[in-house]
Amino acid sequence: MSNQNGKGTAVVTGASSGIGAVYADRLAGQGYDLVLVARRADRLEELAEKLRYAYKSKVSVISADLADDEDVRRVEQAISTDESITLLVNNAGIGGAQVVATADADLAERMIKVNIVALTRLTRAVLPGLIARKRGAIVNIASVLAFDTSFGGIYSGTKAYVVNFTEALHREVAGTGVKAQVVLPGATRTDFWELAGSDIDKLPKEIVMTADDLVDAALVGLARGETVTAPGLADAARLDAFLSARQGFYGSLHADKPAARYAA
Repeated sequence: MSNQNGKGTAVVTGASSGIGAVYADRLAGQGYDLVLVARRADRLEELAEKLRYAYKSKVSVISADLADDEDVRRVEQAISTDESITLLVNNAGIGGAQVVATADADLAERMIKVNIVALTRLTRAVLPGLIARKRGAIVNIASVLAFDTSFGGIYSGTKAYVVNFTEALHREVAGTGVKAQVVLPGATRTDFWELAGSDIDKLPKEIVMTADDLVDAALVGLARGETVTAPGLADAARLDAFLSARQGFYGSLHADKPAARYAA
């Protein structure tokens, strides 16, 4: 693939609805060609046709279940060999408020495979090419629940991984021309909630954001070079203070002997 605007190709996972579909629309509008990945082939094709008509973009689709090992490897192979790719949006995810003692073990495994394993493998698939071409970006969609375990430790744990993974990736690609961004959505009005077995209408409306607003804010953050983008946070200084305090706390964890409070 190639395009006249020089933007290259953006890969968007979980693209058939919600945040992923909005990313696809916005990126096509910016001049990207697209590779859209999701399970629902009919919805992917419908969206692809709409985007081709609206923006004259080249749009291809890959129907894949990112909890399935063979499907993940099929997507990996397709994107690792596409030298036009300049952007990967790892948006696909599975939610749910399951606690460990009563969680469906198979569902928990699916969540981990999509939220962590597929995200990691797809990033690994495109990253060498981006670095070699000295351009591009990896955008990983996490959640504010990465910092709050009260919703359920399994989901929160997967999103904490995404945050740490992306921050480390940002340091890894420093100076290569490649960006890494993690986005922290709060409650966002999509069908994600229904699929996770929750009712978003039970939340106060003043904390629920539309997918359009979320993605527009995230793209502004990407253009500004933000590593961590929290669209619902009014005071950016609070995020800077949190990240700085966390790093300082890490430095206090090392010593040659246990702290005195652990003395027998």
